[in-house]
Amino acid sequence: MAKLEDEIKQYKFPSQFQKALLNLIYTGNWISARHKKFFAKHNLSHEQYNVLRILRGQHPNPASIQLINERMLDKMSNVSRLVEKLRAKSLITRTTSSEDRRQVDVKISDKGLSLLSEMDVEIDKLQTSIQTISEAEAEHLNQLLDKLRG
Repeated sequence: MAKLEDEIKQYKFPSQFQKALLNLIYTGNWISARHKKFFAKHNLSHEQYNVLRILRGQHPNPASIQLINERMLDKMSNVSRLVEKLRAKSLITRTTSSEDRRQVDVKISDKGLSLLSEMDVEIDKLQTSIQTISEAEAEHLNQLLDKLRG
């Protein structure tokens, strides 16, 4: 087991709350680095992958930029920019809504669906990195994290 103290070479903390906060940040960065490397193999960012997952969940219906933004994991993402990058890769289509010309309808393309299907198998393998804890521990961790965001 890799302890935070050994990883960052700090052996005293003012409180367990500060240690927990640092541990969350360190662990989040550790997970992000692994995901970034994985998504780079597929020429995607994790934000672009998140958009594709949202659109797959909406498929075959279109999604608005607002809907995508509401469902993003990273609320600071520029969804319009992400959509344009995915459109340039032919992973999505973007059309003006027939009902409201100010709204854009975004749909995942067959190429986007195919890419996600390929990635699904690899994502399962990537998720095994946290399977060093039991299902019950994962459930407890989820409860604690939900409580923390309160």
